[in-house]
Amino acid sequence: MNDGDGDATMVALQSFLSLLPELPAAGDEAAAIDRISVLEAIKAGCAAAQAVETMRLEELRVESESAVGVPKARQGRGLAAEVALARKASGSAGGRHLGFARALMHEMPHTRAALASGALTEWRATILVRETAHLTPHDRGEIDRRMCADVSVLEGVGDRALDAEVKRIAYELDPQAVVDRHAHAVKDRRVSTRPAPDGMVRLSALLPLVSGISVYAALKKQADATVGGDDRTHAQVMADALVERVTGAATADALPVAVNVVMSDEVLAGNGSAAAHVTGYGPIPADTARAMVATSLDADAATTLRRVYKAPTSGALIAMDSTARLFPTGLKHFLDLRDGSCRIPYCDAPIAEYDHADPHARGGATSAANGGGMCLAHNRAKQNPGWRMTTADHTDTGRHTATITTPTGRTHVSRAPAPPGHHDETVSLVERQLRSLLDAA
Repeated sequence: MNDGDGDATMVALQSFLSLLPELPAAGDEAAAIDRISVLEAIKAGCAAAQAVETMRLEELRVESESAVGVPKARQGRGLAAEVALARKASGSAGGRHLGFARALMHEMPHTRAALASGALTEWRATILVRETAHLTPHDRGEIDRRMCADVSVLEGVGDRALDAEVKRIAYELDPQAVVDRHAHAVKDRRVSTRPAPDGMVRLSALLPLVSGISVYAALKKQADATVGGDDRTHAQVMADALVERVTGAATADALPVAVNVVMSDEVLAGNGSAAAHVTGYGPIPADTARAMVATSLDADAATTLRRVYKAPTSGALIAMDSTARLFPTGLKHFLDLRDGSCRIPYCDAPIAEYDHADPHARGGATSAANGGGMCLAHNRAKQNPGWRMTTADHTDTGRHTATITTPTGRTHVSRAPAPPGHHDETVSLVERQLRSLLDAA
C-alpha cells in the first residue's frame, strides 16, 4: 500500500466514525435491537483490524530498527507503550493488546476470523488467547480449531463456560503445561486496591488456591459465630474481621495506619467545602476528609501535617530543586502529591519511579519542573530510541504539563491534576494567545 492509499483509508475510516453519531434513531424496537447487534459486530471487526495493524506496526518497526543497526534483542522495545497511547489505554493494557495481536495473527487464525466476522467479541477472544498462552503453538492451534473453526460452537456459550471449556481442553492436550502454569502463577500473588463508588475501596488479593480459600473460610467462620450478637450483617462482619486481623487494631474504626489525605487549609479548618484527595484513591468530600483526620486523632494515631505551598492565582504547587543525580525523598513526595499517578497519558498506574524528562546525562536538572512520576513500564519505554519527553509550566493555568513524543512522531500531552480545592480561572482564547506571545517575547 502506498502513502496515497493509506491516506485514503484513513479518510474513509474517519468519515465512517463521523457518520455513526448522525444515524437517525431506530423506528421500532426490532430495528433498535438489530442495530445494537450489528454495532457489536462492528466493534469486534474493528478489534480484529486493530490486531492486523498492530502486527504491521511491529513489522515496520523491526525493519526500520534493523536498518539502523539496533541489536535484535532491543528491537521493538517500547512498542507496547506506543500501542497503549494510540488506544488511550494504560501501559499494562498496551502489553496485553500487543500479545493479543501476536497470538491472533501468528497462532490463532480461526479466532481472528471469528472476531472479524462479529461471531466473537473482543473480550471472549481475549479469554481464548489468555487461557492458551502457556501451550505450545501446536496445542494452541488445536484449541483454536476446535472452538472457532465452526462458530456455531460459540452460540449461547457464556464467558465462564467458554473459559472452563478452554481450560478443560488445555488440560486434555497438555496436563503438565497446566500444572507448570499453576506452579508459576504462585509467583504472581499480590494485593492491590482500586477506587470504588461512594468513598469505598476495593481491596483485592490474588493468592494460591489453598491460601485464598483458607482466608475466606476463616473470615466466614468468625462471621458465622458473630452474627446475631450485634446489628451488623454477615458480610459486614467478614469485612470488619479482615481489617482487624490484618491491621491488628481492636476494631475496624481505630486504625494506626498512615493514609495520605491532601486538602486545602480552608477545608482542614472547616471553612471550605472543596473536595480533598486521598493518595491512591482519588477525591473525597471535605466532610469525609475532616472526619478521617478527627478519627485518627481520637485513636491516638500518629497524625502528621505537611504543608505544600501553591501559587495564589494558578494553584500550581511550588517547585523544589536539587542538584543531586537521584531524586531525594522530599522531591519524590512532592511529585507524588503533584502527579498522583503515572504521568503518561491514560495510565493510572501507581508511581514506581521518578525520572528526568530531559535526561540528566544531557544536563537535565533534578527538579520538580523536569521530573515526573511514572510506572515502571512507561519509564522503561521512554528510554528507547525515538521517545522524547518535554515538560513545561504554563502561565495560563500554572499547571505542569508533560508532552510525550513517540517514535512515529505522535504527541500526547498530560497535565498534572489541580490541587484539591483549586479551580482554574476562566481564560478567554484571546487572553491565552496574548499570554503565549508575552512568554515568547
